[in-house]
Amino acid sequence: MIVRARTVVTMDGAPIKDGAVRIHRDRIVEVGKFSELAALPRTIEAKDEVVDLGENSLLPGLINAHCHLDYTCLRGRIPQQNSFANWIRAINAEKAKLAPRDYLRSITDGVGEARQFGTSSIVNLEAFPELIGQVPPTPLRIWWCAELIDVKAPKDIAMQSTRPPIGRTRSVASLPPQNIGEIASRAVRNLKSIPSNCGGIGLAPHAPFTASAELYRACEKIAGRDRFLLTTHVAESCEEMEMFCERSGPLFEFLESLGRPMDDCGANTPLAVFLEKLKERRPEAGSRASPGRTGNVNRPYHLWLIAHLNELAETDFDLLTKMVQTLSIVHCPRSHAYFGHNPFAFERLDALGLNICLGTDSLASNTDFSLFAEMREFRRVHAGISAEKILAMVTVNAAKAIQSESFLGKIRAGYQADMIAIPAIAMTSSAYESVINFTGEVPWMMVAGEPA
Repeated sequence: MIVRARTVVTMDGAPIKDGAVRIHRDRIVEVGKFSELAALPRTIEAKDEVVDLGENSLLPGLINAHCHLDYTCLRGRIPQQNSFANWIRAINAEKAKLAPRDYLRSITDGVGEARQFGTSSIVNLEAFPELIGQVPPTPLRIWWCAELIDVKAPKDIAMQSTRPPIGRTRSVASLPPQNIGEIASRAVRNLKSIPSNCGGIGLAPHAPFTASAELYRACEKIAGRDRFLLTTHVAESCEEMEMFCERSGPLFEFLESLGRPMDDCGANTPLAVFLEKLKERRPEAGSRASPGRTGNVNRPYHLWLIAHLNELAETDFDLLTKMVQTLSIVHCPRSHAYFGHNPFAFERLDALGLNICLGTDSLASNTDFSLFAEMREFRRVHAGISAEKILAMVTVNAAKAIQSESFLGKIRAGYQADMIAIPAIAMTSSAYESVINFTGEVPWMMVAGEPA
């Protein structure tokens, strides 16, 4: 099959006018001018079918690097709050009204909406991995990341995500390390029931203020063994910074009231606390350290996809200079605006060489799953960044963040045939500007060489 379009935005070099892509099964075989590809000898398998998309731009399928499909049904249901802690209270009050069938409908509706906006791959933080096996099949690639929490919470805070039944939690203070490891292991058993043709699976200890050091390290151990994606929320709000640095503020008071141990507060930033949680404990006198591991480690062992990173101190930038190869960052521009967070330090993070991508977060703090809208909001705030660089954050960079840069994020020979087409606008606009200014639903999508 040859797919022809007015412009092919490959993200692998300059856009190709009157371009075409030859596909065999689920892979891209050749990319170039239509006249050149059409003149080449065809194999029996490729035959001579031509899909002519006319006056459209063809580009890689978009990759949403951070979302919570569970909460699609909460769109517009949570009023603006005067603190992040109050927003947590509000979302948990709404979650308490939901049954498993509501979450299943939310996931299904969210996947459908993401497809309408041209998203072919999704990193979904799944609070209820035990439900994934009941989700209807979808052509989209989904990285199902079990969201894990092990802080104490009363019945009105449905934050622990791997408990049976939904809505019950246990205190981290009452759990020995082996039981904390079982939280992650139980999630893995649910994740491994997912069909092998999905995008992938991962673990998502929620955040340094809701996940213990033991849980973070258990997740790293499993991810290292099974090659899972690792993702977490870090430094999302100023209240998180206030909690960890000053032992004060609404989030500190809220979590202390739940019985969370607060001994990690009062000295470090959220990023520093996150890194501290990943350190191996020093071996006790007379014991033997694990081979190849030491007790005083200053960096994570595995690649982490960190959501938000909105609140940073100068000392954090010093830490980040040492972590360029071990972190990717996902920024959620419209959710960021919803909460009124301090400006995202894109320019400084980008200058360090960190891999930065975009996500939508959940519809409890957003209006839809459009990555085009996220790109436009990012452009509004960071007006000096080129359209090509912005588009890379939902294609090339996002593929790298999920360790799929060898087969996703570009239109290149050997890559998966995940592509979308959108109407090309004025010839005076660059192909990249045309893409990020697109509004509406995407009329054509292909995932793994099949219409989606």
